[in-house]
Amino acid sequence: MPTPKPTAPTVRPRVPTMKPRARIAAFGAAFALAAATPVAAYAALDDPPAAAASAAVDRGKPYVETRLFFGTERPDGGPPVTEKQFLAFVDRQITPRFPAGLTIHDGRGQWRDRNGTIERERSYEVILLYPTSEAPTQDPRIERIRTAYERRYAQESVARADAPARVDF
Repeated sequence: MPTPKPTAPTVRPRVPTMKPRARIAAFGAAFALAAATPVAAYAALDDPPAAAASAAVDRGKPYVETRLFFGTERPDGGPPVTEKQFLAFVDRQITPRFPAGLTIHDGRGQWRDRNGTIERERSYEVILLYPTSEAPTQDPRIERIRTAYERRYAQESVARADAPARVDF
């Protein structure tokens, strides 16, 4: 039977101990610092410097920025929507509802369809700007655009993102 090897004694470094009252005070200070840090960090992100904020407030009028995202692949496997078809859709459906102007960006996008498949496709982003006071009138127009595209090109959805903006032309 083999003889067990002797083990070296474990040496533990001497760590100064804190008295219970000091330990509680240190823990409380660390907790307060940790709790305040995210608030300070988010506050720094949310609050621009006073000079920049006042310049932004003085410029422009309150508007709504609506971004619509149009995919081109068809879930039924049909041919993708071509650029010519999309621009014809813009001319027929969007321009009459927003004759003051709009912006179109070409893009590449992806999303998970209702079957769980991630679809990667060419896409278009349309940006519409309109005064905040017109939002109740513009909302149904935008919804008709979305519905028309979904029906015309067999799309599951046209994404919409609305954000407040200050606009100066």
